[in-house]
Amino acid sequence: MNNTHSRTIPADALVIFGVTGDLAHKMIFPALYEMVKRGVLTVPVVGVAASQLSLAQLHQRVEDSVAQAGKVDDRDALNRLLSLLCYVGGDYNDPGTFIALKQALGTACRPAHYLAIPPALFATVIKGLGTAGLAEQARVIVEKPFGRDLASAQALNRIALSVFAEDAIFRIDHYLGKEAIMNILYFRFANSFLEPIWNRNYVSSVQITQSEDFGIKGRGAFYESAGCLRDVIQNHLFQIVALLAMEPPSYQGFGAVHSEKAKVFQAMRPLQPDDVVRGQYSGYRQEAGVAPDSDVETFCALRVFIDSWRWQGVPWYLRSGKCLEASAAEVLVELKPPPQKLFDDAAAVNERANYLRFRISPNSAVALAARVKRAGKEFTGDQHELYLLDEQTGAESPYERLLEDALAGDGALFIREDAVEAAWAVVDPVLNSRHQAHLYQPGSWGPKEADALIAADSRWHNPVPEKDMK
Repeated sequence: MNNTHSRTIPADALVIFGVTGDLAHKMIFPALYEMVKRGVLTVPVVGVAASQLSLAQLHQRVEDSVAQAGKVDDRDALNRLLSLLCYVGGDYNDPGTFIALKQALGTACRPAHYLAIPPALFATVIKGLGTAGLAEQARVIVEKPFGRDLASAQALNRIALSVFAEDAIFRIDHYLGKEAIMNILYFRFANSFLEPIWNRNYVSSVQITQSEDFGIKGRGAFYESAGCLRDVIQNHLFQIVALLAMEPPSYQGFGAVHSEKAKVFQAMRPLQPDDVVRGQYSGYRQEAGVAPDSDVETFCALRVFIDSWRWQGVPWYLRSGKCLEASAAEVLVELKPPPQKLFDDAAAVNERANYLRFRISPNSAVALAARVKRAGKEFTGDQHELYLLDEQTGAESPYERLLEDALAGDGALFIREDAVEAAWAVVDPVLNSRHQAHLYQPGSWGPKEADALIAADSRWHNPVPEKDMK
């Protein structure tokens, strides 16, 4: 490790490797535009890619990107963003590319290097930065996935740590930048009424669903190399589990949060094949880039146990998939029913016990479900939801928030090495030893085998539009 990084000093330049790629066009340029509008991005931005591109062509890509993301409502801000940009074209394997980058950075000595590139190139670029002397006092921002399994994650971390200090490595999971995800952490620890019931004595089960009503959108080759378990569950959904399951941090600081999240992954029981149901939507094998006999999952459901004092014996059910009935993400924390059935409707009630519901997308909300008596002398009632939070307007996009934090050196919303490796250790046993994927029809909620997975404890909560729930 050859740099003594200080996370408290802001970066004085942003370098974007992969500046001509889809991620930059769809997410990064609009985020940079919003950051310039708010006055939080004033440092030079150097784009790097293998393409031979003129600066005028890069400017045009940025303008197109911002226009597609929404109307350009501040032309001065867009012009300021364009004025910050410069471009370096070259092969990442060529040391000359990094020499040209050093020249483009000029007097900047604390750059943040953002690797918006395929994971296969991470090690090449990190080593190139180290060799060129571009890692001193610098940061590196790495897009997911962080490896394909435990061994590759460990290898990538070793390479990154040979060039950068751990607190100079910012592992991005854009899910952690979402307002609704941040609210889970706040809601848990800013309110005292949850703590007495937030444990195995009162929680029956927890389930997390992230569903998409569309397919792989032409990304067949990528999906063949990833699959749903690697692409969504091992990172996005595990991060939500960590925020829900972690112990209270011992002090106000992101180091304490990172430590408690890592302990959750370390306490997770490694998965076995019977804990996992894999599915593949009908028609996936006809997609471009997909093998005609592919067994890659486009749907995955898991049963996870956290062997800690707080959560021993409580099942956590996670599922995600493509071509499902709706696009949504929700958490349902189901509580145990009262110990005695005292009222007239107790035997007839065939609905859930009380629960807490976090809606993450397409809009954010927190709701608490409780039974309320109907009018009349009979002791019968209905379950209603109390809304605690509705969608808040004006929130920063995840990439705005994460890029701003990385430039400032704030690692709160990023992922630490030990947490990455502990999460991979949970799923590693089923990456190769697993049951065959079951076929399911587009527009459904996945294969029926996923219903059997949860049947002993509960039933799946299928997110529906908010207007249908109130």
